[in-house]
Amino acid sequence: MVERCGVGSFLKPWHSKFATPVFLLKPEQLRGPFEPESASLGVAEQLKEKEIMSSPSLETNIGIDISKEMLELAVHETNTHWTAKHEFTEFPKLIKSLRSLTPTRIILEASGGLENLLVSYLATAGLPVIVINPRQARDFARATGQLAKTDRLDAFVLAQLGATLKPAVRPLKSVETQELEALVTRRAQLVEMLTAERLRLQQAQQQRRQSIIRDVKAHISWLQKRLDQGEHDLSQLLRSSPLWRETDERLQSVPGVGPVTSLVLIAELPELGHLSNKQIVALCGLAPHARDSGKWHGKRTTRGGRARVRATLYMATLVATKYNLVIKTFYRRLLQAGKQKKVALTACMRKLLVTLNAMFRNHTSWQPSRFVSGA
Repeated sequence: MVERCGVGSFLKPWHSKFATPVFLLKPEQLRGPFEPESASLGVAEQLKEKEIMSSPSLETNIGIDISKEMLELAVHETNTHWTAKHEFTEFPKLIKSLRSLTPTRIILEASGGLENLLVSYLATAGLPVIVINPRQARDFARATGQLAKTDRLDAFVLAQLGATLKPAVRPLKSVETQELEALVTRRAQLVEMLTAERLRLQQAQQQRRQSIIRDVKAHISWLQKRLDQGEHDLSQLLRSSPLWRETDERLQSVPGVGPVTSLVLIAELPELGHLSNKQIVALCGLAPHARDSGKWHGKRTTRGGRARVRATLYMATLVATKYNLVIKTFYRRLLQAGKQKKVALTACMRKLLVTLNAMFRNHTSWQPSRFVSGA
């Protein structure tokens, strides 16, 4: 019998090469390329063990979900889980347990300030703690198919996020900066309460509710005193630091940037001057996000970022469009080009932020002649 279609010896008679067909041979009779699958897997397992033994130490990613009374902790690599009391007296024991694991990252999510004490304690102990946005953690859970939500599952999601995305460990704010941020936050709360009470006063006056009017006026007077005292404390704290005084002077040298804007930027945007223009714009939620699909091109929108910084920059930009020659010229040019006012204002916010970032990066004060030529 001859070979057909050039396919070789597979069409030759069995007796021409083998006494027994290949597919009838026993596994132990096969050699070379006919090695049994079990043997190949055994070699693969041995190679895998050698690679693991010779590879550098594996990472350890720990997720901590914080509640008012309990802490849920999970380790991604070992799939282990335990709980601890959320009490200051329990922190030394917790630190000891975490140090024994030599963690690469400890991931927590911002919980409205509930995490601050634990984060400070972990950072002081020299542990690599990272605080992430809760929205990022939830989006990651949905992306991995985890739709259920419990404290235990959240801890594992945070640990998995650390192992997958590998967020960088960033230095935390100093104690003084945290104190300044707390005072700025309290001032914003007092302003918000004052605004609400003044609206209630107008409503009570329209309804001629004299008892309510007296009560609301008394509360407004008390809130105004507390606001004045808070601003005094902020001023004292700002003057206590030579670095903050220099930063404040540099910020307020820009027309449109006043004392409140300066305080918010010092307290809540310490990265100013240390990041690229694109990074600082994205951090403040002023980067335009594309919405395109195929031939369809949607409108660019901005979202995310630090809300209070963005709101403060908005008010500063409103002033700058009237009294800052660089921003004013840029704003008018955008309007003449047919841009909507809100779009033009957002672009001016971005330009003001980039200008401030360049000033701090180059350690210079406001130089209008330099920026007018490039406006």
